[in-house]
Amino acid sequence: MKIPDLVRNDPWLEPFSDTINRWHEKALAKKVDLCGNGTLIDFASGHLYFGLHRKKKKWIFREWAPNARKIFLIGTFNQWTECEEFSLIPLENGSWEIILPSNRLKHRDLFRLSIHWEGGKGDRIPSYITRVLQDQDTLIFSAQVWDPENSYQWKNQTFIPASNKPIIYEAHVGMASEEERVGGFSEFRTEVLPEIAKAGYNVIQLMAIQEHPYYGSFGYHVSNFYAVSSRFGTPDELKELIDEAHGLGIAVIMDLVHSHAVKNENEGLGRFDGTPYQYFHDGYRREHVAWDSLCFNYDKNEVLHFLLSNCRFWIEEYKFDGF
Repeated sequence: MKIPDLVRNDPWLEPFSDTINRWHEKALAKKVDLCGNGTLIDFASGHLYFGLHRKKKKWIFREWAPNARKIFLIGTFNQWTECEEFSLIPLENGSWEIILPSNRLKHRDLFRLSIHWEGGKGDRIPSYITRVLQDQDTLIFSAQVWDPENSYQWKNQTFIPASNKPIIYEAHVGMASEEERVGGFSEFRTEVLPEIAKAGYNVIQLMAIQEHPYYGSFGYHVSNFYAVSSRFGTPDELKELIDEAHGLGIAVIMDLVHSHAVKNENEGLGRFDGTPYQYFHDGYRREHVAWDSLCFNYDKNEVLHFLLSNCRFWIEEYKFDGF
């Protein structure tokens, strides 16, 4: 919708039309800055480069950590110790890379990053990781290699949402069970989804999909933006839920949290490379007082790259229909 139409359709916005137009012009200028002659889809490709990827007979892992001095992969494959075989090599623009033979990592291996910076070090979960698991005894979260032998095969490849007025059912998978426990993707698919369809809804809005360490945050304190919350099930179980919803003619949109992130450092992006401002504002703008969280710095193109790539990832990998 064009800005004049926006104001014309909502007279309450008329006093703010100059400000709206100014910010709209800034947004258009930023798009040119990010994309040049290309598109936002082309720009939003960070997940295809960063993170863990299997390429034929090798693994490639990349991370963005401009303040890091050394980075090691540590995990179940090397007894959680730093060793040269699993040392990352610095590239340009603060990026790091390691290439490993395919037999050095396997499906369900657990790992973390040991990041060294001037004056300190810390264990971190990779920023683009797509699977995170919490140990039920220690309660520590770790990244997990997710490389099943048979990838999920979609039944509904070309779903098109209905063009009629959306009737949205907002749902939290963990709270959807009638029992006093955390529900899961599979039981939501078999027990709740048919009832939603029967009631005539044509859109489901799913909350709390991205991994978050504190269940009571309703998913609004996100720690791992590319990872499906493992407390509800596996990536394939979420895909099956969305696939079956599409088969029933129901679109699935995602409650996407991109305004702020959890403060946690061992689980999230806080002080990821030892600095407080890699992804977030520095100084007084860093913390969201009402949410006790960290505010993303949208002025940094690297942050926009991370977040816009995240949008593309959820659409392409899980076939979400919107946010």
